[in-house]
Amino acid sequence: MFHRLGHFVVKRAWWVIIAWVIGSIALIATAPKMSASTDESEFLPKHYESIRAAVVQQEKFPAEFSPSALLLFERKDGAALTDADKADMAKVVKGLTDKHIPLVEQIIPPIEGKTFSPDGQYAMGMVSIDKTKMQTDEFTVAAKDLREEGRALASGTALKYQVGGPAAMGLDQKESSSATDAITMLATIVLIVVIVGVIFRGILVGWLPVLLSIFPMIAASGLIALVTKAFDLKSSPIASAIDIVVILGVGTDYFLFLMFRYRERLRAGDDRKAAVANGVGRVGEAIASAAGAVTVAFAVLLLSELGMFKSLGPALAISVIVTALASLTLTPALLAVTSTKAVFWPGRKWMQEPEGARFHKLGKMVSRRPGLIALVSGGLLVILSLAGLGYQGTFDMAKSMMPKDKESMLVMDTLSKKGGEGAADPTHVFLTTSTKGGGKLDPAGLDGFGAKLGQVPGVAAVQPEPKLSEDGTTADFVVVLKDSAASNAAIDTITKLRSTAHPAAPAGSEALVGGTSSIYKDINLAMAHDYKLVFPVAGVLILLILGLQLRSVVAPWYLMASVGLGFAATLGATTVAFLKLGSESGLMFMLPIFIYLFVVAIGTDYNILIIARLREEAREGRSPREAAKEAVRHAGPTVAAAGFILAASFATFMLAGNVLFAELGFALAIGIVLAAFVMAMFFTPAITALLGKKAWWPGHGAMPDHGPEAVAEREPQVAGRA
Repeated sequence: MFHRLGHFVVKRAWWVIIAWVIGSIALIATAPKMSASTDESEFLPKHYESIRAAVVQQEKFPAEFSPSALLLFERKDGAALTDADKADMAKVVKGLTDKHIPLVEQIIPPIEGKTFSPDGQYAMGMVSIDKTKMQTDEFTVAAKDLREEGRALASGTALKYQVGGPAAMGLDQKESSSATDAITMLATIVLIVVIVGVIFRGILVGWLPVLLSIFPMIAASGLIALVTKAFDLKSSPIASAIDIVVILGVGTDYFLFLMFRYRERLRAGDDRKAAVANGVGRVGEAIASAAGAVTVAFAVLLLSELGMFKSLGPALAISVIVTALASLTLTPALLAVTSTKAVFWPGRKWMQEPEGARFHKLGKMVSRRPGLIALVSGGLLVILSLAGLGYQGTFDMAKSMMPKDKESMLVMDTLSKKGGEGAADPTHVFLTTSTKGGGKLDPAGLDGFGAKLGQVPGVAAVQPEPKLSEDGTTADFVVVLKDSAASNAAIDTITKLRSTAHPAAPAGSEALVGGTSSIYKDINLAMAHDYKLVFPVAGVLILLILGLQLRSVVAPWYLMASVGLGFAATLGATTVAFLKLGSESGLMFMLPIFIYLFVVAIGTDYNILIIARLREEAREGRSPREAAKEAVRHAGPTVAAAGFILAASFATFMLAGNVLFAELGFALAIGIVLAAFVMAMFFTPAITALLGKKAWWPGHGAMPDHGPEAVAEREPQVAGRA
């Protein structure tokens, strides 16, 4: 199949290139515009308690003031606010009101005794912004206008004026994400150009994977936008940066898979077009299988309870499919119409295989001592996996997704420190009969219910008088927790609060716990669901793909076992780096999912490439140990180059300046290093050598392949190979 595809592409190279150009432009031109959501509650299904509570709040208390922005006033010298400062604050608020900033509905000035800090050093004003426009650019523009206009009004006074809250966080997140995307793309491109150029000793060849990624990137963006709109999926602000690295990283992987085979065929004596066609024929199945495994791993996220992953999974799956198609069609087409001298210019020794190449030595080492190699490499993965037992998750996305010096983060920090950790974002407990179809609440039972809420460990205070809805069916109890809303301690308190509120609800009524901490609690529950469903389903599907590719029942099992060890080892190494050696209180709750996405999915690529070469060498009649030596010798450089580039690409996330991307960058980089340089390079070939012909049971992996295509293209044994 792939031999025929290679010859088809070579014969119609210009038509293939033209088709990619026209198709990519058409897709992006017709694609709808996407907007990213920063509201965690939008990523949860409606049946979760926090979402049900939000619905009750919206229906029963529609006019309740809910600030979209917070105005923080402090003195520049840090002293307590004076009467003159209070007068200046009133002028600023009035001036902002008179500006009639678009979407701003109401501005409430600081109120003494309520929104002043106990020490009198800061005061907080609250702004209501049209929430129907939350997912539009105008919503964050309103926060930007509040900042600029407010600073102008406060100039010449002793006041320090800052804007925080959801709208300001959205603005800061947007600016931070834009910078992250630019840094990630630039750093990744530089890495690819330099490393690929050095490997193949050429200038154009270094730029080829980048240039060849442009059209898949355009086409994938258009398709993702169309699918997102068609199925009403949500888009996360971190998706774009990840998608860039996936297309560039995976595209470079597949480019290297093909380029090493292309150069190998040239060294074996093929002319340019024959080398391209035979290269596709030889490595096409490995690329397709690798892309299939990655696509399945991503697509299975459709089963996730979290909208963030439900949308991210298909988006990344589309990116991988498009990239793989480009690698099997666009890349060979471009190579077919470009002279080899131009591709490898100015290098002159690319036709010569280095004497005593290091991968030849590594191959010999694996073949001579497979037991020791398997023990050492497997032992390293086990040791790192044990370190993962200290994993602790955290849900504070706001602090993790933005640099700490962003204005909204400074406002949040001040409110938390001076106003009490939980006061800045209280929890709401709704006691309602409307969901039960009953009548009005009995006021006599409200005091006792509120008193029970106040006795829950972790609760700092309960508002004395609950607010009743106009129809008398619902009461809103405002509960202030002792800890910040996104902390693990607050989430634990929510568990206790629910277990107290639910049975304490009077007959005919229902208690629903809402608010930020409740949302995080439900995200925690959704993650637990995903771990139990998504991981096993993905594992079974990848196992089937490996079995079909290798025609074996045995090999897929130890390949998946090694990938599982790689996942645990990656989590362990990241836990040590950030929790043991670093100062973080926990790793971002989504980190295990991302490790699964990239280490399990993409890391499988390298195992597939090395096992495909092992099978190829075995089919040519070599003994298991000899096959392991040749596989490491010939596929080792590809795995090493691809793994190093992808790991370095992920490491560029650490330049973004926030905790989330620092953790992501480190985890994914170390995970790819383990997948390429420990699992694929040593563990997999060593285990295969130890098992011998049993690894291919019940197929015929150890039988020589005498098919006409294989005979026609089997390289001379005396020829140098990459």
